[in-house]
Amino acid sequence: MLYEKIGIVIADIDEYEPFLKTLSLKNDYDTPFKNSVTFKLGKSQVYAVCSGVGKVNAAAATMFLITRGCEAIFNFGLSGELSGVRPGEFILPESFMEHDFDLTPLGYKPCEKPGQVYIYKADSDLIKIFNNKCGAGITSLAVCGDRFISDTKTRDFFINEFSASSCDMETAAMASVCHLMGIPFLSLRRISDNASDDAAENYREMNRNEGGNLAETFISCLRSVCAEV
Repeated sequence: MLYEKIGIVIADIDEYEPFLKTLSLKNDYDTPFKNSVTFKLGKSQVYAVCSGVGKVNAAAATMFLITRGCEAIFNFGLSGELSGVRPGEFILPESFMEHDFDLTPLGYKPCEKPGQVYIYKADSDLIKIFNNKCGAGITSLAVCGDRFISDTKTRDFFINEFSASSCDMETAAMASVCHLMGIPFLSLRRISDNASDDAAENYREMNRNEGGNLAETFISCLRSVCAEV
């Protein structure tokens, strides 16, 4: 499975800059976003955008890259631990859902969107390729919302209500756009914290000490889906 045009959405500038450094790149792609770059990997043209944190930013960047002809959208970043994973692990979530979408006062289930899909799937073939390449664990549901999760009560709710494995602030938005447009999507995540009371401190420490390991692992995996020279 090889793609000639690949899109990458990276939310956080602290994740984007190590990505540039790993590939010895500088911003050179004229987009509405402040930080963007395009480059060749194999024979594939790759377009990467630092979207900014949060669902709206991530969705906008995803749609932008799709309208520019990208045939698949990829993402990498840090996630909070919920169940079955541990800080430091690399994971590949199989599905994504917005945990902060709530119409329960109208009689709907938590996170349910009336009349439409609201649990979005990563591309199963891409998951297998990345898993074989870097050994990242294949996990179940990633829940996503515009809130940094740092309390045990909310963490336990996600585990008990959804059997979720991880939490973040962008993946479901990207997966939603890709589902709508019929574009393959995959996200490689690294667990940074336990999403409980000391999550903020643990997240900052992981960000400081990451040293480009996540970006390097992602790029190594990405080469497997690039058109060969």
